[in-house]
Amino acid sequence: METIKNYLEAMFAGLPDTPEVRRARAELLQMMEDKYNELCEEGQGENTAVGTVISEFGNLDELAEDLGLTKEVQEFHEIESANPRRQISLDETMAYIGNRIRKSLYRALGIMLCIVSVACPILSSQSERFILAGPAMMFVCIALGVGFIVYSGFADSEWKFIRRQPCFIDMNTASYVKERRRSFEGIRAICVTLGIILCIVCWVPCVLFAMSARVTIGPAIMFLLVGIGVFLIVYSNSVSRGLDLLLRLNEPRTISGGYGEPAVSEVKYVSKTAETIVICYWPVITCLYLILSFLSFRWDLTWIIWPIAGVAYRAVVINCRKED
Repeated sequence: METIKNYLEAMFAGLPDTPEVRRARAELLQMMEDKYNELCEEGQGENTAVGTVISEFGNLDELAEDLGLTKEVQEFHEIESANPRRQISLDETMAYIGNRIRKSLYRALGIMLCIVSVACPILSSQSERFILAGPAMMFVCIALGVGFIVYSGFADSEWKFIRRQPCFIDMNTASYVKERRRSFEGIRAICVTLGIILCIVCWVPCVLFAMSARVTIGPAIMFLLVGIGVFLIVYSNSVSRGLDLLLRLNEPRTISGGYGEPAVSEVKYVSKTAETIVICYWPVITCLYLILSFLSFRWDLTWIIWPIAGVAYRAVVINCRKED
C-alpha cells in the first residue's frame, strides 16, 4: 500500500497546492485503496494488486476530467514543457550529502588554518633562534588553508546543476533528507554553541599569561581557540545549508513543495550597499576587536565590544532590510 501512496504523490507532485487538488488527491487515494483491498480479498498477491491498481488509476491525464483537474493538469504540462525539472534520485541525494560533508570539512579546515597561522610568528618571537621559523610556518599554514578552501570549491563541481537548473525530489527522498537533517540538528547545536563560547572566551588565556614570562603564549592560544570555534561553526552550518537546499528544491506552490521544510522568505535589503553592510558587519567587528586588543593589550576591557555589537546589529538589520 505504501507503494501506491508514493506513486500517487509522484503523480500530483507538480500540480498546484490548492484545495481542489488536495481534494482530488484524497478522492483518488481512496479509490485506489478500495480497489487494492478488493483485489487482495479476491486472492491476488500484494505486488499483483499494486500493479493492477497503478495500471488502472495511474494516468492522471485520463482521470483529470473526472477529478475536475483538467485546467490544472493542462497548466502543469505547459510549465513542464517550457521549464522541465530534473528529478534527483535517492542514490544521488545520498551521494550529494556525503560530498557536502567533505566539502564543509575542507572549507572549515582551510579557514581554521588561516586563523591559527598567526600564532606561529607570535610563538617564535620569544626565541631569536626560531625568529624566522614562525613567519615561514605562518605562510605554510596559510598556503594549506587556501588550498583546502580552493579544493572545497571544486569538490562539488558535479553537483552545481542543483543550483543552476530546476530540480525536484520525491517523497521518499525528502523523508530521508529530513531524517538526516533532524539527526544532524543536535550535532549542529552543539558545534555552534561550543564555537561561539570559544570565540567569546578566547581572550582568557591572554589575561592568564599577561604577567608570565612567556606572555606570547596567551595570544597564540587565543587564535587557536578562535580557529577551532570558527571551524565548528562553519562546518556545522555548511552541512545544514546543504540539507536545507535539498528540502527547498521543490516548487513551494506545488503539492511536492510540502515534502520539505517551509522555505524561509528571502531577505531583501533597501540597497546593495545595505546588504554589503549586513554581510560584512561581524567580520569587521572581529577585526576591530583584535586590532584594539593587540594595540592596547587590555583584553580584560576590549571584550565589551561584543555585547555592544550584538545590540547594534539588531538596529543595523532593521534599517537595512526592506519592509514587506
